[in-house]
Amino acid sequence: MIILGIESTAHTFGVGIVDDSSEKFIIADEREQYTPKHGGIHPREASRFFAEKGPLAIGRAIASAKIDISSIDGIAVALGPGLGPCLRVGATIARALTVYFKKPLIPVNHAVAHIEIGLKLTELTDPVIVYLSGGNTAIVAYVDRKYRVFGETLDIALGNLLDTFARETSLGPPYVVNGIHVVDRCAESGRRIVKELPYVVKGQDVAFSGLLTSALRMYREGVDLGDLCLTLREIAYNSILEVTARCLMHTRKSEVMVVGGVAASPILREKLEMLVKIYNARLGIVPPSYAVDNGVMIAWTGVLEMYSGIVIEPEKAIVNQRWRLDEVDIVWR
Repeated sequence: MIILGIESTAHTFGVGIVDDSSEKFIIADEREQYTPKHGGIHPREASRFFAEKGPLAIGRAIASAKIDISSIDGIAVALGPGLGPCLRVGATIARALTVYFKKPLIPVNHAVAHIEIGLKLTELTDPVIVYLSGGNTAIVAYVDRKYRVFGETLDIALGNLLDTFARETSLGPPYVVNGIHVVDRCAESGRRIVKELPYVVKGQDVAFSGLLTSALRMYREGVDLGDLCLTLREIAYNSILEVTARCLMHTRKSEVMVVGGVAASPILREKLEMLVKIYNARLGIVPPSYAVDNGVMIAWTGVLEMYSGIVIEPEKAIVNQRWRLDEVDIVWR
């Protein structure tokens, strides 16, 4: 089965084409990334960028796959969660393609897609999932036909914490250079832990807004930036380790998988490797190029859903900015 997937939830318009009968599996992967001139993502500007670049990315994907669009069995699209204006561009393009070429339309949850491509690439079977990205931070595990959230951020996501601190202290953008976040890189010059910064874990939930506010206040008071980056990183990453360990003990699973853009951090990887040794578990980290937003993960999840008969009429393909992954029935597992 050949499925074309469209991702447009945030800063990346991704188009992926996968063929589950091919040993190569990924037969096309095209991306267009919106980068703001300053500040964070501007949804309206990003959506305009997507409207301009999206069709070109689709054309390149079909050309690089060396297939005709008539060979495609379905169109999968991320309908949420994400930024409304960006989601609507992807949904509009997907609806147009399905109507014009008479193809089935497959609705995909962006967060579920991160997990499914992770399972495919790491070959793990039933892990505790550490989902870390710019907009999401959650500890998840599969139980009774759903991905259940065992812990999550109570305010901002880990990626948002790192990016905002980098922006406000003029470390970025760009926030990731050669696969390493600028806060991680800055932390290398740190010499001490700033004890005044808060560490907040509530049960299996984490909170980062107080940490961000305190770190920025101390930066403006003249505290060494390297020390702040070191402390911020250690507090944030160690809080994730704590709730991951609790989920491992609660679920008694023997695998841990890290998905999302923050999964690329070598420091976090090192910490998780030590954690899984303690609990005699196996660690799988999604390769950086597929840990970030991409169309391949949407296409692959579309394959799973298509086999399960999950398709919708184009007029019902409505975006949902707050579509939680634990609302999705995982009928293909």
